[in-house]
Amino acid sequence: MILNLFYEDKDDRWFPGDRHLRRMARRLLLGEPRMSGQLRVFLNLCAGLDRLGIRYRVNDYGYIARHPEELACIVGRTFLLDKFAWKNPILLGVAAHNHPLDDLDLFKRLPVKKVVVPGPWYVDMYRPYWPETEAWPVGIDTDLWAPSQSSQKAVDVLIYDKVHWDRERYAPELIEPVRARLQKEGRSFTELRYGSYKEEDYQAALARSRAMIFLCQNESQGIAYQQALSCGVPVFAWDPGGPWRDPDYYPHRVQFAPVSSVPYWDERCGAKFVDVAGFEAGWENFWEGCAAGEFDPRGYILDSLTLEQRALQYYEIARSIVRQPAAQTSERPGDGRSMGLSQDLELHRRHQVS
Repeated sequence: MILNLFYEDKDDRWFPGDRHLRRMARRLLLGEPRMSGQLRVFLNLCAGLDRLGIRYRVNDYGYIARHPEELACIVGRTFLLDKFAWKNPILLGVAAHNHPLDDLDLFKRLPVKKVVVPGPWYVDMYRPYWPETEAWPVGIDTDLWAPSQSSQKAVDVLIYDKVHWDRERYAPELIEPVRARLQKEGRSFTELRYGSYKEEDYQAALARSRAMIFLCQNESQGIAYQQALSCGVPVFAWDPGGPWRDPDYYPHRVQFAPVSSVPYWDERCGAKFVDVAGFEAGWENFWEGCAAGEFDPRGYILDSLTLEQRALQYYEIARSIVRQPAAQTSERPGDGRSMGLSQDLELHRRHQVS
């Protein structure tokens, strides 16, 4: 079975093909774009399929139009649902909708057979609306995100700041007390704020850091903290739980609970806290555990979230939807891997794929 993958990061805005001109203009003005979470999901899926030797086409609309019986795997994004006259059975996700309310009639409007979302609490939120929903987390490149030498560990703590909802509240209530505790103890630390760095900056920061404090209200998967775990960096994670507080939905449209900021986790990863009081109470034990080597964060990733493991899961989900005949069509791409890959995606694969 050759997978038919579809992913595009940007849509045309004013005329056909203008997304390419807009991207070139942004590069000239702002430099190379930062890796988006959605693109990282797609590239890691492709990398996992490559490692398994599972063949796939990318954005081959001509082929899929000639073969309406074959499964279309629309990884993202949502504008692709209306870009093409889909007659094929569809596996949709994960870089698609934020909530089923965005398209309640999706399964009636299009031949969607299953939706995949990044994590288990997202499944619980989706299934009352779209029963055919399944959790699928993308894998982490454990070769790229690998532990550094102990001699490189010059910084005690990396603070990863992804506090974006009610930031004016949580900056003084949470972020400042975290900094103050580290300063009081004489711990060296550095900070990265979500959306303001490139992947190589994050890799370099993890290579220097002995531990990470992860500050985020909720995560559908949490690729960033999982990359830290893969690097062998234990994580002290703020996991407040409670409702999904996306202001576009809460509380006027959606009231769902509980959520998690670390949906894939066990005791090997580090420790969690609910609020600043929990941080103050739990920090010392966490830091002592780091110093004593009590955690095995990379072991957790190797057991459950490698590129190969998650790509195989995706492939099996696709196989469960539709079974192709044993005899494959003669209209195969050269190596079955990157047929139709756009110039921008190919550039990322060549230089940044993990």
